[in-house]
Amino acid sequence: MTRAVILLSGGLDSATVLALARAAGTECYALSVSYGQRHQAELNAAARIALAQGAREHRIMHVNLGRIGGSALTDPSIDVPTTPGEGIPVTYVPARNTIMLSLALAWAEVLKATEIHIGVNAVDYSGYPDCRPEFVAAFEQLARLATKAGVEGTPLSVRAPLMNLSKAQIVREGVRLGVDYSPTVSCYQADAQGRACGRCDSCRIRREGFVSAGVPDPTRYASLPGQSGEKIV
Repeated sequence: MTRAVILLSGGLDSATVLALARAAGTECYALSVSYGQRHQAELNAAARIALAQGAREHRIMHVNLGRIGGSALTDPSIDVPTTPGEGIPVTYVPARNTIMLSLALAWAEVLKATEIHIGVNAVDYSGYPDCRPEFVAAFEQLARLATKAGVEGTPLSVRAPLMNLSKAQIVREGVRLGVDYSPTVSCYQADAQGRACGRCDSCRIRREGFVSAGVPDPTRYASLPGQSGEKIV
């Protein structure tokens, strides 16, 4: 049986990645990272998803990227944008995926796992540089060079099964696998109960994915999109 560490944020994409791995018969060890994000709701969601989908183990590791700042997701003085902008948005967290993959790599070595799975996507996404296939390929090469397993001839693979799928395709795949998306939290500024704002970039992409997939949106919103009279784009 293939053993893998699954990076599990508590959002829609990572829940789908875990379901795909489980469907393939993979022994899954779920890893979530508390990195100083605005809310803990996604970590609570990750714990529920790991339990519901039968992960062998779920761990939460702590890295305070808030001490570095530079992102609206870790610095409360920077507003989360509610309209699409140009370039890489301020919700990009410097080196986040590199750090998360590094933690997963360390645990994978101890577990003697042969794969890491991550839910990055380069189709319907916010333009983050660490969500591109070039980044995943580069990290996999790093893993081959920087680990005992790689040097001794059992290199670890980094899997990004959602990389080339639209959000609608991801939703349809999850529905096919029986994923319950209602507990997942994708919002950049969800409240303490995990209810989404309905206005940030992540909410917009998620909502459009359900609409395009023709699947009812199970997201819990603090207020329904458009309810306050704002234009939803």
